[in-house]
Amino acid sequence: MPEFWEESFIEKREMWGFEPAKSAVLAKDFFIEKSVKNVLIPGIGYGRNAQILKENGIAVTGIEISKTAIDLARKHYGTDMPIYHGAVSEMPYDRKKYDGIFCYALIHLLDKEERAKLIQDCYNQLAPNGYMIFTAVTKDTPNFGKGKFISKDRYEFHQGVKIFYYDEMTVQAEFREAGIFEIMEVKESQPMYLIKCRKW
Repeated sequence: MPEFWEESFIEKREMWGFEPAKSAVLAKDFFIEKSVKNVLIPGIGYGRNAQILKENGIAVTGIEISKTAIDLARKHYGTDMPIYHGAVSEMPYDRKKYDGIFCYALIHLLDKEERAKLIQDCYNQLAPNGYMIFTAVTKDTPNFGKGKFISKDRYEFHQGVKIFYYDEMTVQAEFREAGIFEIMEVKESQPMYLIKCRKW
């Protein structure tokens, strides 16, 4: 997986453009409403979803597996945003507790054990009363069931990228111990769930 993303960012650079994802805008509004001051973004990429938070006075720390993506983030959005170079599977990278965590379009790229570890690692880095927001691809996408079958609800649609497709029951099951309180559907480039959790 590290090689896939490094090669993708080398070849395609700012492949998703500079506009934040719709989910990032919704997360920004929610974090402002809840007076969140600092946010951790695992899988920050080249920073397009971080900038909208920074512009609204929220401090951002990132984790990113691709060195090229980190270089692009620093080129476009400055060097004042700490980004740890490494895999989310190696969390935590610091001992800080964050008011918020935003994890966009990452969790569905992992296998069952990796997904559980990511959710737990993120929850562990939340401050008390902190919020975390995940987005995950749903089974409503036209790509569901296409490509090489890996395991239940998991397929390799593009070579090197294995995607787990969520339904609401799976979301509830995987996030049950992480303070889940809301699931909403968001239309991005493909249908996604926006999953909100709170650490009580």
